[in-house]
Amino acid sequence: MKKLATLAAATLLPQMVLAHAGHDDGQLIGGQFIGGLAHPVGGADHLLAMIALGLLAAQIGGRALWALPLAFVAAMLVGGAAGWAGLPFAGVEPMILASVVILGVLVAMASRLPLAVLVPGVALFGFAHGWAHGAEGPAQGLILYTAGFAVATMALHLAGIAAGTLLQRGTLLRALGGGTAAAGLALAMVG
Repeated sequence: MKKLATLAAATLLPQMVLAHAGHDDGQLIGGQFIGGLAHPVGGADHLLAMIALGLLAAQIGGRALWALPLAFVAAMLVGGAAGWAGLPFAGVEPMILASVVILGVLVAMASRLPLAVLVPGVALFGFAHGWAHGAEGPAQGLILYTAGFAVATMALHLAGIAAGTLLQRGTLLRALGGGTAAAGLALAMVG
């Protein structure tokens, strides 16, 4: 088993190094996709917000299960293009941190806001997250990079939905929301 792990590390490590944006050799097809996959999970603010959105969707149920993640991802793709193009977005980091806190609070309070209110708010948060992904993305290989961060975001939403479904209407679900909001506040204090 130890030999297998060593062989896997020796095989994959050089490819992982080359896959990061900014390396000429990293423009391989998988490199930009992997860079996109890594971006949402590489920052606590993105990770927390995307899982919290899934928790909220599961907690509300019904159409929210698909409407909230879809609104987030669709707006995130538009925001990614805007960030990559260099369009200005003053306050993007405070908006991202606000998404962590607000989504966490909504889960903690077991909020039942109507979708007509939640969907535009979630879309605004998605746009902000996407703008950050796009602004920090590679100069080339944008389509693969974008596909990567879209897939990672959807996976994080699904993880939140799965956790929220398992903990449906439980105090642990609400505690996760409160913990997410507290973590968002802590990130705002540090940043």
